[in-house]
Amino acid sequence: PVRGLRQVDISSTTNRENRRLTTLRKDAGRARTRIINSLRHILRRHNLQWEMPTKTFPTQRAIAWLKTLVLPAIDRLELDHLLADLEHIERRVEELDKVIAQRCEINDDAVLLASIPGAGAFTAVSLACRTGRIERFPRSRSLANYGGLTPGCRNSGENNKRLGSITKAGSSMARWLLAQLTQKVLRKDARMREWFKRIKRRRGTSIARVAVMRKLATIIWHMLTQRITYAACREISTA
Repeated sequence: PVRGLRQVDISSTTNRENRRLTTLRKDAGRARTRIINSLRHILRRHNLQWEMPTKTFPTQRAIAWLKTLVLPAIDRLELDHLLADLEHIERRVEELDKVIAQRCEINDDAVLLASIPGAGAFTAVSLACRTGRIERFPRSRSLANYGGLTPGCRNSGENNKRLGSITKAGSSMARWLLAQLTQKVLRKDARMREWFKRIKRRRGTSIARVAVMRKLATIIWHMLTQRITYAACREISTA
């Protein structure tokens, strides 16, 4: 910093567009979840959830069954409106996923991040555009600190070990995506799973999951810095 002023990194036009695009996709997913929950609420109101032809929802058989379901007039009207909204939001999600997949193919950083177990085009593009230029992070822990995954420090005088909870600075969406990736990585990466279990026995599940998120941020820094995939990064770490 020059005379105490913080440095501001202006993101590129492509990254700004990708941030808007992925935010629209996240909002569309949340809207779809709200519609599905409203449909399930109507079924529970009349104790009809057990008669659904499929366990998962929405499926073609379940939607066809809902269209022929006999309900009181007001509930039937609400159900028809929700089904129309669901069809509209499904088309929006499909269109957004198609555009995100196209942008992922031409983004070198997103292609590398897509090699993480469980990371699709949406996750890869979202993390890549919110990370920006990896050169602005001098060390691996700098990216974890930028994402708000490091504990806050409230030292005063001689008390130099007053560490609090994580700062939660930076992008909340990036932390949410890392939390989702943690579940996938723990199922497919045996070394990470064993490391997670050791921390879980000592500190509990919540702290162990945050530790895995912070480790994933460190791995992402090495992937983008050395231009290698997740598997290659883990092999180097093992060696």
